[in-house]
Amino acid sequence: AKFGSILHACQIFSNMHERDVVSWNLIIVGFAQHGNCEEALRVFWQMQQEYLKPNKVTFLSAIKACAILACLEQ
Repeated sequence: AKFGSILHACQIFSNMHERDVVSWNLIIVGFAQHGNCEEALRVFWQMQQEYLKPNKVTFLSAIKACAILACLEQ
C-alpha cells in the first residue's frame, strides 16, 4: 500500500486467510498515507473486534489518521 495502489493492497488484504498484526498495520498505514483516514480508523476498530491486539505501530498509525482528520476539519 505504501508504494502501490491502495485498492490492490485492499484486495490482497481481503483475500488473506490469516491476518497478523503486521498485515493489519500495513493496511492501516496505507489508508492513512493515501489520505483515507476514516477508513484507516474503521480498519483499526475492525482489527480489535477480531480480537487481535494492536501494537505500538498500530496505535501510532491510528493517531496519525486522527491527527490528519483533525487538521482537515479545521
